[in-house]
Amino acid sequence: MKTSVSWIKDYVDLPADVTTEQLAARLTALGLKLEAIEKPGDQITGPLVIGRVLTMEPEPQKNGKTINWCTVDVGDANGTGEPQGIVCGAHNFAPGDLVVCVLPGGVLPGDFAISARKTYGHLSAGMICSSRELGLGGDHDGIIVLPADAGEPGQDAFAVLGLSDEVIEFEINPDRAYALSLRGIARDAALAFDAPFRDPAAREVPPADGAGHPVVVDDPTGCPVFVARTVSGVDPAAPTPDWMVRRLTQAGMRPISLAVDVTNYVMLEIGRPIHGYDADKLTGAIRVRRAQAGERLTTLDGTDRALSPEDLVVTDDSGIIGLGGVMGGESTELSSTTTRILVESAHWDATSMFRTGKRHKLTSEAGKRNERGVDPVVCEAAADRVVELLIAHGGGTAEQGVTVVGTPPAAPSITIAYDLSARITGIEIDADTVVTHLEAVGCTVVREPETLIATAPTWRPDLTDPYDLVEEVARVVGYDQVPSVLPREAAGRGLSREQRLRRRIGRLLAGAGCVEVISFPFVGDATFDALGLPSDDLLRHAVRIANPISSEEPCYTTTLLPGLLKAAARNIGRGAPGVSLFETGSVAFPVDRGPAPIFGVDRRPDLDELAKLLETLPLQPLHLAVVLAGESERAGWWGEGRTSGWADAIAVSRRLADDLGVELEVRSAVREPWHPGRCARLSVGDLVLGHAGELHPKVCKAFGLPARSAAVEIDLDLLMRVAVDVVTGPELSSFPVAKEDVALVVDDSVAAVDVGEALREGAGELLESIRLFDVYTGEQVGEGRKSLAFALRFRAVDRTLTEEETSAVRDSAVAVAAERCGAVQR
Repeated sequence: MKTSVSWIKDYVDLPADVTTEQLAARLTALGLKLEAIEKPGDQITGPLVIGRVLTMEPEPQKNGKTINWCTVDVGDANGTGEPQGIVCGAHNFAPGDLVVCVLPGGVLPGDFAISARKTYGHLSAGMICSSRELGLGGDHDGIIVLPADAGEPGQDAFAVLGLSDEVIEFEINPDRAYALSLRGIARDAALAFDAPFRDPAAREVPPADGAGHPVVVDDPTGCPVFVARTVSGVDPAAPTPDWMVRRLTQAGMRPISLAVDVTNYVMLEIGRPIHGYDADKLTGAIRVRRAQAGERLTTLDGTDRALSPEDLVVTDDSGIIGLGGVMGGESTELSSTTTRILVESAHWDATSMFRTGKRHKLTSEAGKRNERGVDPVVCEAAADRVVELLIAHGGGTAEQGVTVVGTPPAAPSITIAYDLSARITGIEIDADTVVTHLEAVGCTVVREPETLIATAPTWRPDLTDPYDLVEEVARVVGYDQVPSVLPREAAGRGLSREQRLRRRIGRLLAGAGCVEVISFPFVGDATFDALGLPSDDLLRHAVRIANPISSEEPCYTTTLLPGLLKAAARNIGRGAPGVSLFETGSVAFPVDRGPAPIFGVDRRPDLDELAKLLETLPLQPLHLAVVLAGESERAGWWGEGRTSGWADAIAVSRRLADDLGVELEVRSAVREPWHPGRCARLSVGDLVLGHAGELHPKVCKAFGLPARSAAVEIDLDLLMRVAVDVVTGPELSSFPVAKEDVALVVDDSVAAVDVGEALREGAGELLESIRLFDVYTGEQVGEGRKSLAFALRFRAVDRTLTEEETSAVRDSAVAVAAERCGAVQR
């Protein structure tokens, strides 16, 4: 909702020293959130003055365009008092008219500087301005022509055009529909500054006499009140007054014609949407009813709409002429020949309006207000205000007869305890303050011994229960008065073991250069196909969602890899040279225990019922997945770069295991979607945690990833189960290390990890570390054989090892490897 400050001041006497910023801040504190403050004149500098056109000579040009060479009286604004020569291409003004001129040295919106320049054979010293050039909206009729009494030539035009009038835009919550009007905003402004308020809807209106246009309401629930007034003799060519055009434009509306502009103006002023019919196009009585199946209506936006039996419609003897409360029909539209206007001011059921708007995907300013709830008692006042303005500016005459059908619905009474506001807000609010503030927002209050009974004002249909009243009291007292109270320390001993481990894991992966993401957890058969999973793979046995977001991805995922792979591909596709992403999240595997039992909602399930419910839930283990793609190390003057590969995936897994104090076993495996020759199974003893390695080339192609991209996925629940809560560092010895390298020849079928474990066991406690640093196959070791070279490091905590001790430990390690793995030392 946008409004000028001057319009607010028409209805409330604000303190003279209140700035626009202060006004906006106080209204924001009351619930009308500030969106923006516009200052139209801030982008205009230099002389902008009123000018009187003295002469206007049309001059056709070779390009087919006709320009006007004008002389304009700008008083003493140009420093000489002589008429100003200006070239203008518009034709909607004439000699004697008052116009707006910007003189050389001025700057218009868009940093458009004005100077005296030669054009079309003349020295044009300035510009005659349109509303678009001044940033006041689209051109209505070209050049701005001011009223004859606007001022004298040379007078500053800022005040005349309202350029000094600041505009405030508010974000209005759906429950505060009253603030979609100047009446509502001004009422809150008066509340904020304890200032007098003048209600624009407080006016004497002629009584209903039954002599007006006949109206029949068949559905009083959908349309409780319908007011009709008729104005005849309206001049269809009468212009909308400049002050009204300016206020409509400031509110973000485009001026159209006097009749339409008046209805829009009153809607903004009072908050009641108004509709005007061409009365000469009406046939018979107006009737409000529900639409019938198969009926259609062409609305004012030119759309032919199929109506629903739930739609409220306005009809006459010719058929449907409007979609009640939302938009009128083309058949009775106001036009450039309309001289007789029937003014409709009706109250509509908010729920019906909302459903109709959604059903037809139709949004209008009237519908936006009607679906939120409008004051039902101002229908007559709003209609009378429209009639007044049409008479004053259109030369019309109010016809005899005022039609009023129905009565406004009664406002609800709400019982509230005196201390409820204090208990809910934590502010010390006594009973007198509660009563005073509720009366200040328009409630009628009756005191009882323990409670009070408040009747909500008619313009506040959102006030329906005691807690709504608490909110009203709190916003008047001020939310800034709510005390700051530190929350109580939670029961227990802080984070759980799982929470601590998950934080450790997240910090470790972030330290390793990985970025955490949260991906879409739903998949379909196409996703499993892209992963290369066989038809009988366990991962394809997924939980199907009853009401999926996407029919192509109707299942909850059994693996975190699809979402990570898509995120990695998206970043690579947008120019990232390389990505390292990780995600922790639940996956789901269905359990075949039948449908879940359905219990009543009138009570909490007992323990047995809760257990039965939990039994039917799918298995939801917590997984961790990492994807490494593209560059791992950038190339530069320091040397060549390196891309991520299977070794990086295994390294991340080892680093994670080391941090959690877990002895990770890495063995070769075959598992989709990994490359069959570059996949490792990750386990701890007999417990398989997951897999790591290079992704299959077909998987990389399917997801749009670089070749040799790598991934890890492990069951985080299993890993945390075997993790060590507190990892102690190794004991450090001050004695020197003894180094021994051994090369052992084994059959190709023997895993390097088995050889390494045999060496470790044979070396005993003096072995500090063991590392495989070379694998050789070739003629020197024979067909079907391979050579594994290990670097062994020995150290004692209490002495320097002798050469004999080192040799003995090495030989013992080799002997165990020979016994278990058939290893032969080279």
